[in-house]
Amino acid sequence: MALLDSALTRVLQTPGIAGAALVDSVTGLSYASLGEVDGSRDAHDIVGIADTGLRQAGCTDGLESIVVSTPSTHHVTLSVGNDGDPVLLCATVDRERTNLAWVLQDLTRHADALLA
Repeated sequence: MALLDSALTRVLQTPGIAGAALVDSVTGLSYASLGEVDGSRDAHDIVGIADTGLRQAGCTDGLESIVVSTPSTHHVTLSVGNDGDPVLLCATVDRERTNLAWVLQDLTRHADALLA
């Protein structure tokens, strides 16, 4: 768990990220979380709905990321890992303090580091 907490601490160093969590993509259980992560509880369900919709639309590629926006936050979910069932890296982002494109780039870099 110390390694996961360390990885999430690095994620929280990205300006504007208020919380982060690693969530099992199959069960929805959280492996680790830090900061404000209320939206990550629903990430598993949101990913399932989006993945089902993409498959019904004929998309054969796997889901890479989802961004759900509210007036004050973005809830970003990235699928981490290609072998077996992926893990979800979820982040709560303050819309006032950051640029979403930078956050997505940083989260992708952090997700790659989790796989190393």
